Amino acid sequence: MNASDTRRILETALICSPQPLSVRELRVLFQDEVGPDTIKAMLLSLQAEWSGRGVELVCVASGWRFQSRPEMRVYLDRLHPEKPPRYTRAVLETLAIIAYRQPVTRGDMEEIRGVVIGSQLLKQLEDRGWVEVVGYKDTPGRPALYATTKHFLDDLGLQSLEQLPVAQAPDMSAALQARLLDGLAAVPADPVAAGGFQPENTSADLFPSSEFRHD
Repeated sequence: MNASDTRRILETALICSPQPLSVRELRVLFQDEVGPDTIKAMLLSLQAEWSGRGVELVCVASGWRFQSRPEMRVYLDRLHPEKPPRYTRAVLETLAIIAYRQPVTRGDMEEIRGVVIGSQLLKQLEDRGWVEVVGYKDTPGRPALYATTKHFLDDLGLQSLEQLPVAQAPDMSAALQARLLDGLAAVPADPVAAGGFQPENTSADLFPSSEFRHD
């Protein structure tokens, strides 16, 4: 198989896949006969080739995927005008705490927010695939420790937590909100695009910089 055929197979697999594909998964296409370095080089080449188009090839936490560019979202939304799920201020504040302070217990989150956090709120984040229980704290009651998932990073278009915006409490929720608006606007819909996000308020002051709000 020549390089042109290999590139075409990689491109086809990525376009047709509903989720990101890792280099290890892509090697299965060639029965591991193509090395990881070769595949990475071809992915970078494909990324450059698609750089001037409405669809781009990006690397996120779970692997590589094609997705529409953020500036195309306004046009694509006209094909699917239904509104994506809305998330309350309380949900987004809690998500910000988990993202920046993980792993954290429910008690940690309540101490930071200054309000009791309902189990339904955490379940909403778990159902969305953004957070998960990663262990239990070695204290009385062994409370669950929550952390963000690879799916969370994928939806933000990030490869790692280190790429989150620099933020310090109490304004960390505002920083994450800005990243959510930028990143989730580009979440792809099937097959070069999946899911969506719509905050209840998209203004810059969604989260006050001086205090957290109660539920």
